Amino acid sequence: MDTAAVVDLAREALMITMLISLPLLLVALVVGLAVGVFQAATSINEMTLSFIPKIVAIGAAVAIFGGWQINTMVDFTRAIFHRIPGLFT
Repeated sequence: MDTAAVVDLAREALMITMLISLPLLLVALVVGLAVGVFQAATSINEMTLSFIPKIVAIGAAVAIFGGWQINTMVDFTRAIFHRIPGLFT
């Protein structure tokens, strides 16, 4: 196994990780921003107010994007397993 193969595999793994986590992070960002604006506009300084909408939104995002995320991870894992015989020759 040469250095280029390891770097390529690591780069691909990081890209898949970012691709899989992006929808959930964006949902959390948008909901957190909306709750923050709402709290600033109404002067409600309750720290626990942001957790419930985020949990509900993340749950909905997992329900929507979960199948795609699992399929992406399974495809990547299969690709790695198919590359194993060629890595050590």
